[in-house]
Amino acid sequence: MVSGHRATDNQYKSFYAERRDETYGRDFTNRKAEEHSFYPVLKNFIADYKLENKRCLEIGSSGGGFQDMVDDYYGTDISPEVATNYHKPYRVAEGTKYPFDDQYFDAIWTHAVFEHIPDLQSAMHELHRLLKPGGVILFGPAWQCRPWAADGYTVRPFRDFGLWGKLVKLSIPIRNSVIYRSLYVFPKRAFRQLLFLCGNRHTQLKYRKIKPNYEIYWTSDSDACNSIDPHDAILWFESNGFTCLSHPLHGPTFFVRTGAIVLRKNG
Repeated sequence: MVSGHRATDNQYKSFYAERRDETYGRDFTNRKAEEHSFYPVLKNFIADYKLENKRCLEIGSSGGGFQDMVDDYYGTDISPEVATNYHKPYRVAEGTKYPFDDQYFDAIWTHAVFEHIPDLQSAMHELHRLLKPGGVILFGPAWQCRPWAADGYTVRPFRDFGLWGKLVKLSIPIRNSVIYRSLYVFPKRAFRQLLFLCGNRHTQLKYRKIKPNYEIYWTSDSDACNSIDPHDAILWFESNGFTCLSHPLHGPTFFVRTGAIVLRKNG
């Protein structure tokens, strides 16, 4: 296995090139946008904020399956090979900055991407740099990725593991339960929200770094290198010049579990 923060660019890009050929690329080149699970959420986002003629960026755009949902579309991803799938602007993401000017976009959307970005902090600050004041973001990573996914604990048989591994596999149903997770998540959220309400602001996103598997794709998010709590993400956005439109800070934010969040950059 390769640790996300130690993986070379070649290892990282090679892995996703292989996975894109197997699944991601076919999803976008052989299927209609309407068949993608993210389509209804994105369609509503575009309609709700009247983005049909606005300049929009998709981060982690893969094969460009959503490029015709708005007129003024730009896509970015780490692969130069997928450029042939685009008839609208596509630029390869290199380093820690996306290749666009400051405050260039009216809207940004991203789905199931930021849990896979090794330099997460830089990518989060890029969202602020790229968006115009008053612009909106649909931010939808896979939340709270599990650290045991990299070893395939949920799909491999007990015989694959030693004593410790068997104990880990036995513990997963308990650790995945709502009750168990609530005992850990809600006290942490209550503490961080109280600090926020007392004036504490987050210049860096609080999240858990986990080890991805860039050799074997056992299951969904076995290649994730970040485990992000949506509550922490909302507090970060609120601390850095955004307002969360989908989950008001003093209500639903505390109980958010799944789904994308919508944010507006303050003018």
